[in-house]
Amino acid sequence: MPVPWFFLSLALGRNPVVLSLERVVGPQDTARCSPGLSCHLWDGDVLCLPGSLVSAPGPVLVPTGLQTELVLRCYKDTDCDLCVRVDVHLAVHGYWEEPEDEEKFGIAEDPAIEEPRNASLQAHVVLSFQAYPTARCVLLEVQVPAALVQPGQSVGSVVFECFEAALGAEVRIWSYTQPRYQKELNLTQQLPALPVLNVSAHGNDVHLVVDIPEDQRFGLSLYWNQVPGPAKPWWHRNLTGPQTITLNHTDLVPCLCIQVWRLEPDSVRTSICPFREDPRAHRNLWRAARLQLLPPRAWRLDAPCSLPAEATLCWQAPDGGPCQPLVPPLPRENVTVNKALEFPLLKGHPNICVQVSTWEKQELQECLWADSLGPLKDDMLLVETRGPQDNRSLCALEPSGCTPLFSRASTRAARLGGPLLQDVQSGQCLQLWDDDLGALWACPMEKYIHRRWALVWMACLLLAAVLFLLLLLKKNHVKGWLRLLKEDVRAGAAARSRAALLLYSADDAGFERLVGALASALFQLPLRVAVDLWSRRELSAQGPLAWFHAQRRQTLQEGGVVILLFSPGAVALCREWLQDATSAPGAHGPHDAFAASLSCLLPDFLQGRAPGRYVGAYFDRLLSPDAVPALFRSVPVFSLPSQLPEFLGTLQGPAAPHPWRLAERAEQVSRALQPALDSCFRAPGTGRGMGPEAEDRT
Repeated sequence: MPVPWFFLSLALGRNPVVLSLERVVGPQDTARCSPGLSCHLWDGDVLCLPGSLVSAPGPVLVPTGLQTELVLRCYKDTDCDLCVRVDVHLAVHGYWEEPEDEEKFGIAEDPAIEEPRNASLQAHVVLSFQAYPTARCVLLEVQVPAALVQPGQSVGSVVFECFEAALGAEVRIWSYTQPRYQKELNLTQQLPALPVLNVSAHGNDVHLVVDIPEDQRFGLSLYWNQVPGPAKPWWHRNLTGPQTITLNHTDLVPCLCIQVWRLEPDSVRTSICPFREDPRAHRNLWRAARLQLLPPRAWRLDAPCSLPAEATLCWQAPDGGPCQPLVPPLPRENVTVNKALEFPLLKGHPNICVQVSTWEKQELQECLWADSLGPLKDDMLLVETRGPQDNRSLCALEPSGCTPLFSRASTRAARLGGPLLQDVQSGQCLQLWDDDLGALWACPMEKYIHRRWALVWMACLLLAAVLFLLLLLKKNHVKGWLRLLKEDVRAGAAARSRAALLLYSADDAGFERLVGALASALFQLPLRVAVDLWSRRELSAQGPLAWFHAQRRQTLQEGGVVILLFSPGAVALCREWLQDATSAPGAHGPHDAFAASLSCLLPDFLQGRAPGRYVGAYFDRLLSPDAVPALFRSVPVFSLPSQLPEFLGTLQGPAAPHPWRLAERAEQVSRALQPALDSCFRAPGTGRGMGPEAEDRT
């Protein structure tokens, strides 16, 4: 739906100003007058004949002042002309003359003479307009009620709209009455030689239509008005005559401004910023914002414009819960973009993150040390609060809040309160922050986890000893149990020994990371997974085709299965091969095993040998079910991650575990895939560059 137009005029002269021009729709001239007056515009123009001065017979209406205003007369949404609106001020001039006999002899006034004195006044006001090569005269009929007739007093005004004129033209306006009772009023005005800038939005495009006279040259610049800091130029062009510049809606940000100036020495530049309140511009600004780590312990928020946001540090636990704010080290304060900010920390930690948020919601969060300090740790953050008279208290930051170490709560921190306090006193905890108000400590929890597992192992050994004694007491049932145990071991061995060859098309780096995550998750089931990501050296030495032949032969000889992972790139390659089977595998990347394997895969599907040996899969957020070529639907094709249990059951074959166990394994695989899925399907447009798609129309 088109956005209503707004019109901005930039006057480029000695005293540049920014004008907001009113929009008048339709080609018809109109007239309106002040409250209490009645007026009528005669149809068509009249002859411009002022005539000679005559004496007023009594009170008459005469023009006393002229005012003009520039407006835009628009015939269509994009077809507008400059127009001059004229405001004529009117007043009562003259008095009724008293008869001499009446004053001298005191004779009573004749009612026939009194009647016209109480009547309304009517006048014919002529407006004459000249602007080369145009000349016009219009006639306005104005009537004033008797109650407003006060000699020498203003009665209001009448407005005519409007006389069309060209940019830079000199206009002359006269006003008088017919008959003419006084010298005509006149006004001479030089219209500014300015470009009219129309900004409109249609769909995904924003049009900047610059109306410039054909014989004048102007410079037009788009820039980011950053505060603080100097303006950052973005786009510049010299223009001659009318131009249209097209921007994509993703290019809009609140601080995007437009600057126009004459191409002459020492010209004054005029700027406007029309997108400050545009909701799309504010959304684009947040998409373009980036948090960056600056070693050793600093960060910076990069954005084209200033952001109305606050920043704070938070602690991210490895369980995936919400990041908990750390108020003491970094109080909430307005963010200064494009400026390095220091963390008031003694040392860094991978669990410390930065949150940037507005008053409505959280917008950005980054754990800045994830690359330099490794993954999140299962450490306990202790918050030390210092009060008067050296009073100190310690609490542990948990999802439920800050739990005092010596409390009766049923949390891990409450159970380990004493040992954690000893770790702080003995220096085993890392101090992250320290000042007069308190301190922050990160205490490792690995030894407590190991101690808990030691207790579990002891319980398992005790249970095994009890089971062994029971077996000795029931010798008759030992053979049956051993036979069942042997069958379970064989089934597990079959599941572990089954091979799987994973084939995919390397569409981009994000998809390759997703494939690597899937292969790693399948390897943990366990399955013996072969994928070209893990065999780059063999691929380079043997070539993709030879490597695929060897892996396929070994996988099928051992009763394994070949997994075809479909993606947009894989579907395109399949369709290419189905249309032209003579395409050379070497036309693709040197490590693209999928492209090299099509010459061997297609015969198996065409000759009906694929069922039982091949399995298809695709990610449901990347590809629709109908996109998989029909030839490959002769084997099971699964949607991931929604059909993970069925997919895993097919891969493990007859040795597949019970449904409940299969559901657990599917949940494990889904959790392992989730980070890679989020990274692969992150919202588009965040990494796009910004630049106008300009097209000129003179």
